[in-house]
Amino acid sequence: MTTFELTPVGTVRNERTDVQNSDHWGAVRSTIVFDERFGDACLQGLEGFSHVEVLFVFDQLPEREDYREPQFYRGRTDLPLLGVFAGRAPRRPNRIGVTSCAIESVRGRELTVVGLDAVTGTPVIDVKPVMREFLPENVSQPQWVEDVMSEYFKP
Repeated sequence: MTTFELTPVGTVRNERTDVQNSDHWGAVRSTIVFDERFGDACLQGLEGFSHVEVLFVFDQLPEREDYREPQFYRGRTDLPLLGVFAGRAPRRPNRIGVTSCAIESVRGRELTVVGLDAVTGTPVIDVKPVMREFLPENVSQPQWVEDVMSEYFKP
């Protein structure tokens, strides 16, 4: 199997430090500070977009030892068993997270977003503007997801 190495493009800075606290990300304001190797114009043009997709690494949690057995979502036995690729948990192969966030400001090598579910110090591996043409028109999901996630992005 081919392997590859990624170098972070930036780092998350915010007030969240507890990797176990998994809800109420909606009001979290984060600044992504991009590495100086990209220069002060690396975000030029991004200010015209309302949202970005942030790809990051869940580096502060250990990977699971075995992915073969489904696990209860969030460890809750009242929720269904899910295979590793049927959820968005941080303990996953490669520990990559992705979140669409509202852009608050763009200044030099600093991008401030709202709603990023990553704690301070998290390495960012890429940022892409959200474009409507890349979004699906009709998304469906089980009702239990809506019920469980109702607090996730609340302030």
